[in-house]
Amino acid sequence: MPVFAYKGLDARGKQVKGLKEADSGKVLRSILRKEGIYVTEFKQSGASGAAEKGKGLNREVDVSGLFTRIKPQDVGVFTRQLATLLKAGIPLAESLAALVDQVENPKVREIVADVRRRVNEGSSLAAAMEAHPKMFPALYVNMVRSGETAGNLDQVLFQLADFTDSQIQLKGKVLSALLYPMIMVGVGGLIMTILMVVVVPQIVQLFDDMKQALPWNTKLLIALSDLLTGYWWAVIVFFVGSFFSVRAWKRTESGRRRWDRMRLSMPLFGDLNRKVAVSRFAATLGTMLAAGVPLLRALDIVKNVMENSILEKIVDGAKESIKEGESIAAPLKRSGEFPSLVVHMIAVGERSGQLETMLHNVAEAYQTEVEMKLERLTTLLEPLMIVVMGGAVAFIVFSILMPILQMNQMVQ
Repeated sequence: MPVFAYKGLDARGKQVKGLKEADSGKVLRSILRKEGIYVTEFKQSGASGAAEKGKGLNREVDVSGLFTRIKPQDVGVFTRQLATLLKAGIPLAESLAALVDQVENPKVREIVADVRRRVNEGSSLAAAMEAHPKMFPALYVNMVRSGETAGNLDQVLFQLADFTDSQIQLKGKVLSALLYPMIMVGVGGLIMTILMVVVVPQIVQLFDDMKQALPWNTKLLIALSDLLTGYWWAVIVFFVGSFFSVRAWKRTESGRRRWDRMRLSMPLFGDLNRKVAVSRFAATLGTMLAAGVPLLRALDIVKNVMENSILEKIVDGAKESIKEGESIAAPLKRSGEFPSLVVHMIAVGERSGQLETMLHNVAEAYQTEVEMKLERLTTLLEPLMIVVMGGAVAFIVFSILMPILQMNQMVQ
């Protein structure tokens, strides 16, 4: 039965909204009228098929999608709630129905309602989720399919929820560690711009009146100030054009390959990028294998979560080597891109039959290393950025004071 999202007025004239099952819009209005609700807008929820909408005064213009998006946190909360309901013995369709009323994000609510409708029509949960790749990627769908096949869907969903939470925490720690340096750069750039655009031009007028030969650093400062005040539009065009040019270059195959190679080899951040990618690889592969996803299929999905074409190519090569009877560890070791500790632990896991456990150990170890490296990196960047900003301000002050001191000496 279709699910409709509606808005209306209750008996007291208060605006209400919600979701309701009905055979058609006419039936929906009839049902809600019996509940004392006058429908003003309605739309069939779900992305499949032609959505039935109210017409005339009942026509709905839905702009919520412009201001809402699906966050990983939304997916994690939904997954854990669904797993909890299934573990309590509540049937799948009823569990989805209960979650439709609990979800706050309108996009997520609409998707969950459509998944429920498909399940009620006889579709499997994995097939219903597969129709919404923005919320349920291939990793998610394949694990759910394996859980349905093995009859342990609640356990698989708990694994997915834990995996989602761990990835959110890792990403949050990386972003929070980089937030302070980014704020420092922004504030420092703003201060420098104000000095160059407001303060320096006033000092330059004084130098012009003096008609005195200026040192090279003062001339450089004046040239930069003139550039920012007279050709600010050209500076903006240059940086915006450079940004879009680099982004277009990164989308090409050769550009992405060179960019990803640079990300792995750049000072300070190269090792951090590698550890983050390896942690994602180990955590994702371990979670999928524990859920019963076949190894080759898991590798085909895992390569996409690493977000690095160099490492993706290595995983692709490992998949081909496994087809020929080789182990996972051997091609990873030959590449030279995976740390030796990771290769050794994977090899031990293969020989002992505990590959999933070893992969989870690798993921935990490297997440810990990432956290420690982020702390050290933040500790190093803070004084470094203070020194750079202090040097820039000192350059401006020194360039302004030198001609003034020279003028005082000439007067004496």
